[in-house]
Amino acid sequence: MKILVTGGAGFIGGHLAERFVSDGHDVIVLDTLDPFYNVGLKKRNIEAARDSARNGGGNYGFVEGSVTDLETVSEYVSDVQFVFHQAAQAGVRTSVEDPQKAHQINVDGTVNVLEAARQNDVTRVVNASSSSVYGAPEYLPYDEEHPTTPVSPYGASKVAAEQYVRVYNEVYGLPTVSLRYFTVYGPRMRPNMAFTNFVSRCLQEQPPVIYGDGQQTRDFTFVKDVVDANETLLRTDVADGEIVNIGSGGRITIEELATVIRNEINPDLEIVYDDAREGDAEHTHADISKARESLNYQPSVSIKEGARRFVDWYQQNQDWYDSLVRQS
Repeated sequence: MKILVTGGAGFIGGHLAERFVSDGHDVIVLDTLDPFYNVGLKKRNIEAARDSARNGGGNYGFVEGSVTDLETVSEYVSDVQFVFHQAAQAGVRTSVEDPQKAHQINVDGTVNVLEAARQNDVTRVVNASSSSVYGAPEYLPYDEEHPTTPVSPYGASKVAAEQYVRVYNEVYGLPTVSLRYFTVYGPRMRPNMAFTNFVSRCLQEQPPVIYGDGQQTRDFTFVKDVVDANETLLRTDVADGEIVNIGSGGRITIEELATVIRNEINPDLEIVYDDAREGDAEHTHADISKARESLNYQPSVSIKEGARRFVDWYQQNQDWYDSLVRQS
């Protein structure tokens, strides 16, 4: 297959590109290398995919450019069969500070991708969405029918993008799927997330810091499970036009997560609490029954096991990753 991964130098996009290349597909990555976090980490994602190509996988190409540029998007969409649209201005708190940027990239950029795909008859567009679309829960776990009442500009931009994806399927017949990710984590994840902050501080013999009372819950999803769900959509036309939750099916309190990580590294450290951060959802928990039925999705890594794996990976890569965390 010939595949375009927008945002393919980012965390999830980088893992997708690496998997697709290692499976023998030809991949083009379109990414701005925006210094939202340390660009060195994005370059490491590019190198991981290039290594897969050098080791006998498919071809890999990198293009520095933005989904907000329709001409650039159209040029590269015209040569592929599948588009995995991961490009976004991530970050709930960032969107609170600059809502226009979130809109321009997440909404206008998505429309550019869809329009280019429509004009070039691509086989499928797989859109990366987020559990942030749900906002305050009316019930848990969230199923795909739960109302979408986001509590941040980021979440609002993702709802708008999903609706454009749906409309392009219904009005123009463009094959699409939107996958709602629930807090993805794993090797090479972006710095300044709960996982990275907890591990980094504990390894430096500093107490992990929780923002709020720690009773917030998250459905953390290991990145391999997210990649598996996306990869399925290369091989089947199931879920056409649908929105599908991709989570672990479980959840953990932030306090429990901090405790698990602290105990893996240094059980003697205290846990510190600070003020809650604006725009963060109180709880997330995915109902993944639709993913199980339509994609045969089977999460393979529990949250506690994934935390242990991430600690192991971090320790093995501590020198270079710690330097990126400090610079971000």
